[in-house]
Amino acid sequence: MIRPLLLPLLLGAGLALASPAFAQAPAGAAPKIEQPVPAQPAPAQTTPVQATPPTAAPAAATPGMVPALAPENLLHLDLSTGGRVTVLLRPDAAPAHVERVKTLVRRGFYDGLLFHRVIDGFMAQVGDPQGTGQGGSDLPDLKAEFNELPHVRGTMSMARTQDPNSANSQFFLMFQPLLRLDRTYTVLGRVVAGMQWVDLIERGEPPANPSRILQASIGSDNKPPPVFAARPAAVDPVAAEAAKLLPPKP
Repeated sequence: MIRPLLLPLLLGAGLALASPAFAQAPAGAAPKIEQPVPAQPAPAQTTPVQATPPTAAPAAATPGMVPALAPENLLHLDLSTGGRVTVLLRPDAAPAHVERVKTLVRRGFYDGLLFHRVIDGFMAQVGDPQGTGQGGSDLPDLKAEFNELPHVRGTMSMARTQDPNSANSQFFLMFQPLLRLDRTYTVLGRVVAGMQWVDLIERGEPPANPSRILQASIGSDNKPPPVFAARPAAVDPVAAEAAKLLPPKP
């Protein structure tokens, strides 16, 4: 499984932080897809390396300007967590990456794929048919389209290896902001509805019981959501304890 590239960033006393999206592969393994990692001290035996500089100029997308919710640019992700997530895609910022996702969605590529790496407070990654983080589609890798859109809560951004021009099919959804990823990974959209279903994605690297994309579709294709399994009702611990104090029913 590909692990994140380390960036020589300094925080406070000087912590080496793992790169925005992915770790180095095990010795002898050929990296395929990097994975976003949260800020954390690097292992003592690991030597930080310089991140590969971007090879593409930032696209002319304006973070404060949100385009119209045209159905052709709405990505629906029906998740096993219980509902539909809608992402507003940004072809103005990353046209090739948006077109790639649309192509794969219409092929049914993402249907059934699991979130193979999910870090609480950071991101959930999906898009590998192998479920290991090392796979992708049969289409060629994409040239980077780094832009000015930030990595904030709900951002959809493309995974890649240490090569900036290696994004293919994997992407990640941000739980919380991590602006150090900006202009290092290609942002291609943001969740505009259903973020509560993203928050319920099972955590883990890999998760013990991974959540999945049941169905992915483009808004203009008008695919109805599947029937979602009913989730068990949440138990109020205070109410449960109070119920124990009540006298038994005759």
